[in-house]
Amino acid sequence: MPKQYVVCGRPVPRLGARRVSFLLVSLALFAIISLVFTLPGSIRANSSLQAAGRRFSIPKSLKSPWMDKLNPFKQPSHPPAMGKSDTDGDSVWYADWNWLLMPFSSSVTLDENRALLPMLKPRTPIYCYYDNTLDKDQPTKDAESDLLLAWRRAWWAQGFKPIILSPAEAMNDPLYDQLQRLKDLTPELKTDLMRWLAWENMGDGVLAHHRLFPMGPHNDPLLSYLRRGEFPKMTLFKGLDDGLFVGSKGDVEAVVKAAMASPETKKAADVVAAAGSSREENPFTVDDTPKSLAYYSTRQIEDLYPEVGETIKASQASGLKRLAQLISSHQHLTWQNIFTDGIAVVKPLPHHTTHLITPAYELAQRLAHCPETPLPNSCPPNRRKCRPCDDAKPMKIITPASYSKSSTLYTIGTVPHPYTTSSLHFLKPQLSVPWIRRFSPRDAWIIALTSSLFEDSMSTTPRLFRFKEAVASDDDSTTPETKDKGKGTPKGGAYRSLWLLAEQPAPEDLDWHFGFALPDAATFVDPSSQQQATTDSDKTDTDSEKTDKPTLGTSIPLHTEKEGPLPSEKDLALEPDLFARAQAIVLSGKTSKKSEQRKEASSEDLVLRDAVEAWNLADTEAWRFARAYLARKQFEREKWEEDEARYAGGMGSERKSGKVKKGKGGKGGKGGRVWDRWLDRD
Repeated sequence: MPKQYVVCGRPVPRLGARRVSFLLVSLALFAIISLVFTLPGSIRANSSLQAAGRRFSIPKSLKSPWMDKLNPFKQPSHPPAMGKSDTDGDSVWYADWNWLLMPFSSSVTLDENRALLPMLKPRTPIYCYYDNTLDKDQPTKDAESDLLLAWRRAWWAQGFKPIILSPAEAMNDPLYDQLQRLKDLTPELKTDLMRWLAWENMGDGVLAHHRLFPMGPHNDPLLSYLRRGEFPKMTLFKGLDDGLFVGSKGDVEAVVKAAMASPETKKAADVVAAAGSSREENPFTVDDTPKSLAYYSTRQIEDLYPEVGETIKASQASGLKRLAQLISSHQHLTWQNIFTDGIAVVKPLPHHTTHLITPAYELAQRLAHCPETPLPNSCPPNRRKCRPCDDAKPMKIITPASYSKSSTLYTIGTVPHPYTTSSLHFLKPQLSVPWIRRFSPRDAWIIALTSSLFEDSMSTTPRLFRFKEAVASDDDSTTPETKDKGKGTPKGGAYRSLWLLAEQPAPEDLDWHFGFALPDAATFVDPSSQQQATTDSDKTDTDSEKTDKPTLGTSIPLHTEKEGPLPSEKDLALEPDLFARAQAIVLSGKTSKKSEQRKEASSEDLVLRDAVEAWNLADTEAWRFARAYLARKQFEREKWEEDEARYAGGMGSERKSGKVKKGKGGKGGKGGRVWDRWLDRD
């Protein structure tokens, strides 16, 4: 019989085999966890066990911010400091490299209304030289201003920081006095040397001609290389003549000195010829002809576009205007040729969101529309076998219910506030807290948006990650495929999509997003209507059917029955009033003074809005993220224009009044003349 132990007069219960095993396992786990968390910190910096200690470091999964939030003993901390460039009045954001580690921004910002955005990557400066001291008539200056505006807009859309240099920058260079002492220089060489001195004064980077335009996909290898801003040697490119140079400041200085010391200064027409004839080694490295750059040099214009060349010879102002129009149309055509599968205007929860996506659908029509051009069937110099735009066979526009990862399909999304989604989806003019809790589905919009990427049982956390990547990721890589997360999706969604807010008007500077002037809202054949007309013409080909074309903005972006039930005419008639009421409630108290929305909602409506936001955390996070990202993009460009205004005499200044507009350069980026006062100065 086993011995019975007694403590303080009370018998101690006997431990069975199972209890002993459980106790031993618990002690072992406690010892392992203590070892993992304490060993690396207990090793001295100079200890021989330091390398071994690193092998016992805490796994990355345990370092996740999610694990940090689970610590019940963590002390409260202050939110990140807010800078002057972290708000646009309507939106507030905070930039961090780990923006994709946390699905909800408030976990990092400690503020429900402050969105967590990716860090702004520094833009590589690209320079062009323009001599504004030459005597020219006003129409010619106006035409050149339009061409310079198109040049800046195209390079800005590709992620660069375009800067136009003048003789003022060349005069600040230390070698300018030496240039003035040189004699018997050809006029062409002296002008080109001034261009190089202006570049050297700014440092390293990219020097381009103001007729050199990017015309290729954003992930083109050469454009990606130029955006990195690391140039180990001075390089020029075949077929571009003096159109593009890249190099460091030391290489630029070496080229200028070699050109000045060249014995051929009396004959050379440019710096390349003078520096190449120097007794020293040729400082240039010649690279292959780039496929993503189009150079509209005088020779190219005369060979490929003789009509424009003849116009330039007859009238400089008229010819340059036609050239600017031709270049813009070629950029638009290149964009259409890149996205061969067309445009997807996503329409999650499609039954009652027709009115909601109408602005996005009208924008898609403008993008699918052929731009006005002096040479309709022409192609860019770098894409001589392009597919010309034809309104008889327009770019395809679809309205899918979910987001697609295709890299050849451009996506235009409309992100609604969850209050707007609830009002329209159920056609309810008035919500209530009991209805929200009992009948309203949670995060219905983002679940429907990502339904093609995830299974129905997937939580909203990976869905938010995919949405944020589609909105703001500018990486060209692809996320790995996993069994639980389903399909991999290419990143770089910021350049394959545009996400607008449902409750706010579309930005006025969309030209700067795409890099070319969008066609005006003119007569346009809606692709879906045209397809139906083509089907009907097979049965009855009459003149009335051919001439019955809808105008841009009047077509209804209906979806197919495969995507969901079609709305009735009665339901369509209810959508505008419901949307207007929801818009007023959503923007109430969140809108700056410059907004057109002035109506304030009642306190009861604001309580319901907060209740809807609390019930739909993922949809609210998506709306705030898209709003902040769109606002920061516009703020970044306006800040750049404000900085450049000190050198340009006023960005977006009006020609007639001479007043300087701060911020937007007119509607669509076309309303103001960017360099007018700068071009007029002596």
